[in-house]
Amino acid sequence: MSSKLPVVLFLIVVLVASVTVATLPVANALTRNAFNDSHTTARFGNSKVCGDHICAPGEHEKMSTELNTAQRNAQAGRATTPSTTPTAPAQTTPPAQNMPQGQNMPQTMPTMVSPMWTTKTGTIASVQDPGQGHENHQLAVILPPSDKIYSGVISWTSSEPLQIVELTGPLGQGDDKGQPIWTTDGKTKFALTLGNVNQTTGSFSFTGNALAVHYPYPSPFTVSYAVSYMESSTSDMVKTGTLTSVQDPGQGHESHQLALILPPSDKPYHGILTYSASEPVQLVSLVGPIDPADKKGQLVYTIDGKTWFALVFVDPGAAMGTWEFSGNALAVHTMHTTPFQVSYTVDAHN
Repeated sequence: MSSKLPVVLFLIVVLVASVTVATLPVANALTRNAFNDSHTTARFGNSKVCGDHICAPGEHEKMSTELNTAQRNAQAGRATTPSTTPTAPAQTTPPAQNMPQGQNMPQTMPTMVSPMWTTKTGTIASVQDPGQGHENHQLAVILPPSDKIYSGVISWTSSEPLQIVELTGPLGQGDDKGQPIWTTDGKTKFALTLGNVNQTTGSFSFTGNALAVHYPYPSPFTVSYAVSYMESSTSDMVKTGTLTSVQDPGQGHESHQLALILPPSDKPYHGILTYSASEPVQLVSLVGPIDPADKKGQLVYTIDGKTWFALVFVDPGAAMGTWEFSGNALAVHTMHTTPFQVSYTVDAHN
């Protein structure tokens, strides 16, 4: 009997331990239950023990608050999985300072898509020019006709001295009134600007709805080129058009004609103009307004004798061309009384 006593006692201990474990709650840091998970480490009579000493007044509550705060922060950190891809915060503009009451609120910054520069290179052989009246000429198209506006620069080297072709259009019905025209079918018409550079190598700034190089003879040529350009949709300052001139309103210009392309602006423009007119024209850029006391011998322009501009007046002696400009207004001009027609492409910024 005595030999069986240790075995019986062992079985009793195992059963008691199993019952005790089964009755204790499962520990779960994220689930509340009835288990008393007090942050005190022990009790000494009716006093709470904090670590290795009896808690001072208020010490237990302070320790509990700090531990609860730390636990909540840790749980929040575990609950959120950090993203491996940084996300840019939404951009907002500060409240507008001069808006009517009720409109002073942050607004989402609009996304402005700027035209992208494109650069391409190539070597091409010319073909017979398909334009009416150009059947004995050779042509190599660099940028084909587009409803958007090309602006950029081309550099080339060729086997023959070439001309640069810039096309503006297609023109509206009835807009072809004397300016140089390029058409393949007599229906779709473009204003023709011919840069008569006559060089086998060079660089040229351009703007228009198409770009080509041209040789006014029947023998083919080969050209290698690099062209960098943007394609822009039309706007108030990047546009094509055809204008009929009117009497120049400037004092002393009453017998002249003027076609205004960019109206006076407080901010100066800068850009490039391509034009094709029914007669040779002068190019006008206005700078100002200026103080009347400053008009000391230079060319000036005024309509009313009060507001004065410095007058930039360029006479290339041609009906077509390309002009890089800057100023507070842009126009083309003749010193004749009869109206003229001008088609243009302008790419301007300010």
